Amino acid sequence: MSFTPDSMRMPFLEMLRSRAEQPDAPFYAPGHKRGRGISPELANWWGEAVFAADLPELPELDNLFAPEGVIEEAQTLAAKTFGAERTWFLANGSTCGIIAAILATCGPGDKIILPRNVHQSAIAGLILSGATPIFIAPEYDPALDLVLNITPEAVEAALKENSDVKAVLVVYPTYQGICCDLHAIAKLAHHHHIPLIADEAHGAHFAFHPDLPPSALAAGADISIQSTHKVLGAMSQASMLHLHSPPTGLCCKARIDAPRLSLALQLVQSSSPSYLLLASLDAARQQMAITGRALMEKTLALSDRAYREISQIPGLSVLESPASPQPGFFNRDATRLTVFTAALGLDGFTADEILRQQFHVTAELPLPQHLTFILSLGNDESDIEALIHAFGELARNPREGAMLAPLPVPSAPASAVMTPRKAFFAPRETLPLEDAAGRISAELICPYPPGIPVLLPGEIVTKDAIDFLQQILALGGCITGCSDSTLKTIQVIQE
Repeated sequence: MSFTPDSMRMPFLEMLRSRAEQPDAPFYAPGHKRGRGISPELANWWGEAVFAADLPELPELDNLFAPEGVIEEAQTLAAKTFGAERTWFLANGSTCGIIAAILATCGPGDKIILPRNVHQSAIAGLILSGATPIFIAPEYDPALDLVLNITPEAVEAALKENSDVKAVLVVYPTYQGICCDLHAIAKLAHHHHIPLIADEAHGAHFAFHPDLPPSALAAGADISIQSTHKVLGAMSQASMLHLHSPPTGLCCKARIDAPRLSLALQLVQSSSPSYLLLASLDAARQQMAITGRALMEKTLALSDRAYREISQIPGLSVLESPASPQPGFFNRDATRLTVFTAALGLDGFTADEILRQQFHVTAELPLPQHLTFILSLGNDESDIEALIHAFGELARNPREGAMLAPLPVPSAPASAVMTPRKAFFAPRETLPLEDAAGRISAELICPYPPGIPVLLPGEIVTKDAIDFLQQILALGGCITGCSDSTLKTIQVIQE
């Protein structure tokens, strides 16, 4: 990535600001008419400027689905910044990008290889496309109670058993920042003349510092979907999809059909995208193009301090990179901090509750034995001080009686007897959860975050899965996707 004078520009944000400052008699949506009809309470809190900029597809502002003006300019600059051939701005989060990537590469009955710990958006992509999943179980470390990543060997075995696969999808990195050997997996996919899709929702910052893992595109992915809002400076729900799929073979045909990908994105995004979100993507791109290296340098220094000081607190330990690559653990994002609390007799959910209520420190993801924290360009020294202080106090005064409840982690992915799409449209019935073992799930049920399904439509419900979900609820975790929020009942396929 090279810095150019164009890197300074924010073409979309600049045009949006110019248009918002022009006087106008607005006879177009949205109904608040540039803020004049907005709730006074909201206007007093947020200020007037944000509503003046909440504009639709006016001629000067271009159209997200047929860009030929400032949106096209902004996306072109983003492609240069992130090392892509082409970039699409996403106003529906990485969810729509993952769905669109599957729709662009797979049709009904087509096979796609993907890890079993995919985000629920990938399952939505399977349902909408009708593709048949070939699931790979990620590696698992029982001592840490931590799901790692998939291995090239597992991908190679799946490719040998399924010569008609149309695409491979990987999670890179996981919530805990654990990365697979993406370069090796890309070589395998391309050897079989199929594209590699990377759910890089948590890795938008990788391209900006050599001490971070390589970006998915740099490692060989054809498509990378990044949640720009998760780790960079965009607003929530603002994401990007990057394409880098050069022509291959004698036919000089690209692995990805870009027009089909554009069409797929139109299917899964709102026809009235928020221009505020798009402007935040333009600004986030410019910020990283100019100061990305320095911002990541600062973030890594903060993370290093947190790692060093928290790991020295008695009863606590942190996830560290292995001395050499391990199966499913090739490298790690050093800006992601995972702290293990089991030795204090505290499960992660209880520890999270204490940190939030008593110390005003909030984790990204609590799980039974650990908590994960996202450190990003928005954190500062005061945040690290608060984090270290809170853990020090937690270790000195753990809540009495809050002992770790061991969870029965499902030993293997459940058996799928029908595709997610077929199960989604099949007749269903409701059963008490304890009576559902052995039946076919009709629901997509997962703890959220991280949004990784424990049960998928079309999979056999196992007792291990039932026990796991019940204990997640008992520990204070949130379960989504179930029709019964108490999880006393579950929907299954009618027999």
